[in-house]
Amino acid sequence: MEDPAGKRLEDMAGKEKKTMGWREIKPEEWKVNPFTAIGKEWMLITAGEKENCNTMTASWGGMGVIWGKPSVTVYIRQSRYTKEFVDRGECFSITFFDEKYRNALNLCGTVSGRDRDKISEAGLTPCNVEQTAAFEEAKVIVLCKRQFHQVMSPEGFDVKENDSKWYADRDYHTMYIGSIEKILVKEEETWDV
Repeated sequence: MEDPAGKRLEDMAGKEKKTMGWREIKPEEWKVNPFTAIGKEWMLITAGEKENCNTMTASWGGMGVIWGKPSVTVYIRQSRYTKEFVDRGECFSITFFDEKYRNALNLCGTVSGRDRDKISEAGLTPCNVEQTAAFEEAKVIVLCKRQFHQVMSPEGFDVKENDSKWYADRDYHTMYIGSIEKILVKEEETWDV
């Protein structure tokens, strides 16, 4: 699957499986509660090309409008391997999955791609979406173009307890703001008998 926005038909055991593939929607058409989607269901942040990419699970982030553009904000710690890929590229993706992929997301959030092929172990299939990688198994792919990044630092904390609680090891997040360039929603699969 090189182009998730494309349509395809497959024939299996005499039955025709109609896969509508992906449908592009506008940001204002996406009916999602970001508190649930990010904070409870989680997302994958991915960058690179399908042959050489990395991903990480995130439950911190946001969606809104800045500089007149629908945008997302993601946070990546300095120590994360995915950060190297996000820093190298112009774009990154955030992807959302059905609950049946919870174990895959858990693995991608606890294992480093430096040490193991966690994408393969999680049973995920990378695909290219324009300038970055995403996953065929996702229910929603959001293609983001980097607009801004800034490393969090101790001086920036107005509530000092957040610094000591979340950054005792001094592994601060970098905040990335990405404009939403495209949202792809997976279409339902149907079988004709």
